[in-house]
Amino acid sequence: MADWSPETYSRFRGLRLRPALDLLAQVTALPEGDIVDLGCGNGAVGPALAARWPDRRLTGVDNSPAMLAEAAATGAYKRCLAADIAEWEPAKPVALIFSNAVLQWLGDHARLLPRLAGCLLPGGTLAVQMPRQTGAPSHRFLRDFAQEMFPDRFDFTGWEAPVAPPVEYMRLLSPLGQANVWESDYIQRLEPDAARHPVRAFTESTAMRRITSKLTAAETATFIARYDTALAAAYPAEADGSVLFPFRRVFMTVKVADGRA
Repeated sequence: MADWSPETYSRFRGLRLRPALDLLAQVTALPEGDIVDLGCGNGAVGPALAARWPDRRLTGVDNSPAMLAEAAATGAYKRCLAADIAEWEPAKPVALIFSNAVLQWLGDHARLLPRLAGCLLPGGTLAVQMPRQTGAPSHRFLRDFAQEMFPDRFDFTGWEAPVAPPVEYMRLLSPLGQANVWESDYIQRLEPDAARHPVRAFTESTAMRRITSKLTAAETATFIARYDTALAAAYPAEADGSVLFPFRRVFMTVKVADGRA
């Protein structure tokens, strides 16, 4: 896919930041050591992390040059590092790995999360938030329409949700230390958008990218016309033109007793 667009992603900055702050509120005391914002994106949560721990070295890690440039401009990070977060490891154990709305893009959480926990200092914390929205109409339509309209490029036969139910993460993380897992449905009010359905405005910078990146301009126009029509039925407008968009997210923290859990 093409690089991420910080401007498009930031269109719903407040709605995307709130879950990160809710996750941050559940992080308790840390050992002395560095903090990593893994998949930092445009650095939206960097100022909050820096304010919470002003004396720690905060590193932002992401694979998008455009997003990293925005993150660096916040001034919150001591360093912004371009890396593949699927394989990233710190040079030495750290006190906190904070990852907001990024690990859903990666597979094999049963391997990934214990590996990240193993990068922590004793008493360190892994804190993760991921959307668990793929079963909702907003995301299900993307798969269904793409496969039906463009079967030469999309086949979701045997598809599995990238984020598991919360109970599975509790089972995975509990052997690693003191685990806390929860799920929240955010009822997001999206403002009217004269150019598109408000839910498409929300998904086009994230989930929809995986579809439209494989389509021509003409195909994209046909696809989004159908998507907008379906969204209008699933998420009807309120009297003022806004749309209520339930969005599910899963959260987890684990404080490890041994940094090599």
